[in-house]
Amino acid sequence: MTSTHSSCRGLVVCCALVLLALPLLHAQSPLRSGPMVGHVDMRSASIFVQTLKPSQVTIRYTDSTSGKTYSTPVHRSTDDQGNCLTFHLDSVEPGRTYRYSVVVDGSEVRLAFPTVFRSRPIWKYRGKTIPNVTIALGSCHYVNELGYERLDSSGAEKGYGTPTEIFSSILARRPDAMLWLGDNVYMREPDWGSRGGMLKRYSHTRAHDGSRAMFASVPNYATWDDHDYGPNDSDRSWWMKNTALEVFKLFWPNPSYGLKGQEGICTSMEIGDVQVFMLDDRWFRNANDRIDQQRRILGDAQLQWLIDGLAASRATFKVVAVGSQVLSDNKKREGFERSSFERDEMIQAITKNKITGVVFASGDVHFAELSKLDREGTYPLYELTSSPLSAGLNTSQTYRMNTFNVPGTEYVGHNFGLISVEGARGARTLTLRIVDASGKDVWQQTVSEKDLR
Repeated sequence: MTSTHSSCRGLVVCCALVLLALPLLHAQSPLRSGPMVGHVDMRSASIFVQTLKPSQVTIRYTDSTSGKTYSTPVHRSTDDQGNCLTFHLDSVEPGRTYRYSVVVDGSEVRLAFPTVFRSRPIWKYRGKTIPNVTIALGSCHYVNELGYERLDSSGAEKGYGTPTEIFSSILARRPDAMLWLGDNVYMREPDWGSRGGMLKRYSHTRAHDGSRAMFASVPNYATWDDHDYGPNDSDRSWWMKNTALEVFKLFWPNPSYGLKGQEGICTSMEIGDVQVFMLDDRWFRNANDRIDQQRRILGDAQLQWLIDGLAASRATFKVVAVGSQVLSDNKKREGFERSSFERDEMIQAITKNKITGVVFASGDVHFAELSKLDREGTYPLYELTSSPLSAGLNTSQTYRMNTFNVPGTEYVGHNFGLISVEGARGARTLTLRIVDASGKDVWQQTVSEKDLR
């Protein structure tokens, strides 16, 4: 009799536990990561989604002006693609706000943050009014994962990443775009030697809770540097480069990838009267220890594509974004100071072709600074370097030495950059800022459109 009562009580307890668990199971999101807003233009937008398992997925989006709701075609996520999907929303009109939702296997996914984007407005040939532009940028995002970190001198596992509020701070600035300038993912030794390892590392980093709200409402664009391409200081010889490219394309819905007839990830986009050129500093890079040929980082084809694009651009400001620092003479860094021939060739072409409004943006070095190169007979070139978002800081004074540095702009702390453009046509100003993880401005430098002619 006692045994029977105990069994009944056990059954009741088990049933109660199951009933309590049902709402939790129901509430569990079917998404592993995302949604993330990718490339947005005037009549189209891209949304990235990653599901936990193969699923039927669609995106519903509503035009806040007309009230009309649209749905993308249903696509099925698959294990062999990391369950990643990119949707192209083509019922979009210029200058409108859209709220969207993710529908997985017929059910709308509930998210703890807004999912919204705004299409680019029409502004050319419409008087002197030009929309203001705010572009955020950063590099070096490291998310710790126990079991995959290096050991310190005591033999304890120590992560290289630092949890911060930086992505909330980026979102609070409401940028028109976020430029990811490389080392957006840090592949570890177990990751870079296989496609599966790369997919797991990208998936783990993309699922980081602290960045998801920003991803869901800000258009994101990316280039890579060594750690999201392969091992430290990887170059064109990296034997898994084609796999790295495939995985990059799965997770970053850029407007394009590489040059016609060649691989790589360089791309360009217009955001108001700013044109951004995102360069690939790994695919064509010579080996650092090869001494029998001139050192190149971009390669001739990519460099000519850049100069052609800059010369053809009618944008007020032209942002050349690349993982490796351009304006530095410190050879301890892995930037263009190791390829001074190619850097000189690029700067000479900008000068000879009288290309106005060029500004560089870079990451990689684990601190922030503004660099400036004065040129005889023309305007100076500036470079905004922002690093890191969440990875470790560089405390080496020797490594940070740079004769191009603008005094007072070096900052050793987690940070992101902001490029802000405002003013009437013909009198635009560009402000470069470094902002700390809490959202406070560290410094700013403003130049006028006329200053860069």
